Amino acid sequence: MTDPLAPTPGARNNSASLRRALGILLSLADDRAQRGYTLGELAEHVSLSKPTVLRLLQPLVDAHFVQLLPTGTYRLGWRNAQLGQAYLAGTDPHRDMRDVLERLSARTSETVHLVKADFPRVVYIDKVDSPLPVRMASRIGSTQPAYCTSVGKAMLAHADEDVVDSVIAAGMPARTANTITSGDALRSELAASRARGWAVDDIENEVGVRCVAAPIFDPEGTATSAISVSAPEERMPPSEVERVAPLVRAAAQEISLRWGTR
Repeated sequence: MTDPLAPTPGARNNSASLRRALGILLSLADDRAQRGYTLGELAEHVSLSKPTVLRLLQPLVDAHFVQLLPTGTYRLGWRNAQLGQAYLAGTDPHRDMRDVLERLSARTSETVHLVKADFPRVVYIDKVDSPLPVRMASRIGSTQPAYCTSVGKAMLAHADEDVVDSVIAAGMPARTANTITSGDALRSELAASRARGWAVDDIENEVGVRCVAAPIFDPEGTATSAISVSAPEERMPPSEVERVAPLVRAAAQEISLRWGTR
């Protein structure tokens, strides 16, 4: 699996401790229930010895990036929320994209997601819920694999070959009966997505859910984000995919233009 925090090969690395500490924070972020990890569990997650993890944890606890619970387990501390709020304060989703997401949701009556690439995964950064009773259980800040999601495939369709290779190398386990699990099949799917301008998750990531996505291009012309419409398969049969896809693609193009894509 490709490690985004691994040192650059051949480069002098004077920040191993920082990289390991960041790895601890990312591992704690994977604790969705935030019940906390024991020292042993955390050491296993980051593949380090318990004494090393304990040494790295202490300054994180002191700075409130990590909280030591009375049970002796560790979870993310409140300082992370402070940084998150500072990040969000520097963005203007309403100006840049929120109205586009809301309009797309209104036109489809389904849930709309906005994601960013963090290959081999994608990160959900905004969401407009469907007005209908059955909604998606996704949440802002959560991550999903890129290879089996429509948003991931929409971006990967325009990614460099080495990026695609790294996603494949990270593993492609089956999540449903429809999941694409071979590199060759994924490359074929990405080629088809690139040709038509949108990608589909055909019940590949979550049982009973079908999604359609299109890439959003930054000012450099790189597909760093994507927008999608997700719905229960009963409300999103193949015929509805064909109707929704042009709407998703148009929304992605509008956001790309607002962001100054070339």
